[in-house]
Amino acid sequence: MNFKIPMLRIDDIRAKVPIVQGGMGVGISMSGLASAVANEGGIGVISSVGIGGLKSHNWKELRKFNLENLQREIRMARRQTRGIIGVNIMAAVTDFAQLLVLAMEERVDAVFIGAGLFLSLPKEISLKYLTTHHTKIIPIVSSPRAARLIFSTWDRRFGHVPDGVVVEGPKAGGHLGFKREQIEDPRYQLESLVPQVIEEISPYRSRYRKDIPVIAAGGVYTGRDIYRLFKLGVQGIQMGTRFVATRECDASAEFKEAYLRAKKTDIGIIDSPVGLPGRAIIGDFLRNVGNGEEKPCGCQWKCLRTCDVKKVSYCIAKALVNAQKGLLQRGFAFAGANVYKIKKIVTVHELVKELMDEFIRACRSHSVNFG
Repeated sequence: MNFKIPMLRIDDIRAKVPIVQGGMGVGISMSGLASAVANEGGIGVISSVGIGGLKSHNWKELRKFNLENLQREIRMARRQTRGIIGVNIMAAVTDFAQLLVLAMEERVDAVFIGAGLFLSLPKEISLKYLTTHHTKIIPIVSSPRAARLIFSTWDRRFGHVPDGVVVEGPKAGGHLGFKREQIEDPRYQLESLVPQVIEEISPYRSRYRKDIPVIAAGGVYTGRDIYRLFKLGVQGIQMGTRFVATRECDASAEFKEAYLRAKKTDIGIIDSPVGLPGRAIIGDFLRNVGNGEEKPCGCQWKCLRTCDVKKVSYCIAKALVNAQKGLLQRGFAFAGANVYKIKKIVTVHELVKELMDEFIRACRSHSVNFG
């Protein structure tokens, strides 16, 4: 039997490698990483959150610099690849609509929307524009209920549904769409969530005659993990943490070194200032915050709707910008549950080849062909 790597089909988009590189902010997945992944046949994703703070200290004009930098990164990625480029946008940011419009005007191939439910269209985007535009819309959900709400609302309001869905489990890095007590609960693990989400969107596949792929995310580390999730019925996977430990990743050397040094006991769940639990590498900055040390925000622009500036002990946007630049004494690194397994920096080409070789070996050993 000739075992093949299955394509990830999102409407008329065809990714030769069924891997979506997760959008990682602030500034961790930019044009460098995204274009490298796209060149390997996967979907490279630029994170849009807070990138205006990377090149400017004028936080009063962060909205303007966010848009300028996102446009610059999209265009830089396009110059470096003919592959598939996406943008990750958080629904919780206050400039969500402007970022979405810009990404669509720049004709990115896909927009991945997380950190909130995308249930209504910004006034800047008409239904006709949405349904006829090149850009695919793919929400990120953490429960079958969220998938049901998004798809049923779109169906009822727009006569249209998203082009795919990412289901992200609790082993992911960064902000998690779970309560603390759900993170280790077997009922909320990715293996449990995936079949439920597939069941929720199945009626819309036939109704709209669309593939609507389900993409699994959160804790995916090896090609064997990819095989296991494909057996559950997904059409692709999203991976973030492993792509940080690549030469092409846009983070600083110090940020990557934090991944290499991380032990299993260093990974913890924090209470983020935005009101969600998050998985991160616990260093001095977070330990000091945990001990009650206040790091005044001096917020000049409320970038997140859910952030209560009067109550938070630090500005997460500034902490993540500092981390991206390697200033980890003034910030911290988000990371997935398996980050402690990473021991070296590789190229994106080497990582993708390793993953696909492992995937094919798993297919061969079980005589299962997804190609």
